[in-house]
Amino acid sequence: MGTLNWVERWYSSQCNGDWEHEFGVRIETLDNPGWSVTISIENTDLRYKSFETVNIERDTNNWLHCKIDYHKERDGYHFFGYGGSGNLEEILNTFKEWAES
Repeated sequence: MGTLNWVERWYSSQCNGDWEHEFGVRIETLDNPGWSVTISIENTDLRYKSFETVNIERDTNNWLHCKIDYHKERDGYHFFGYGGSGNLEEILNTFKEWAES
């Protein structure tokens, strides 16, 4: 199963009639250029799972930063992933590998 398909299934498995109204998955572009991924983990099995922050700087177009943090405006804990224009799959795979570990 590919990474994107896995994220789709993970998201679907969280949907319970309530969770999806407050939380979810957001994928956006950055202007440097790059990607921003925010995945809500509030009210999921991942909420209390430890995560080691990832900071990889290969070059100006190939980089990755991932962390778990509380976001007051989005009301809960989230996986935050940021990366260069070619690192979207790596961001999603970082989330997948952590969630499955």
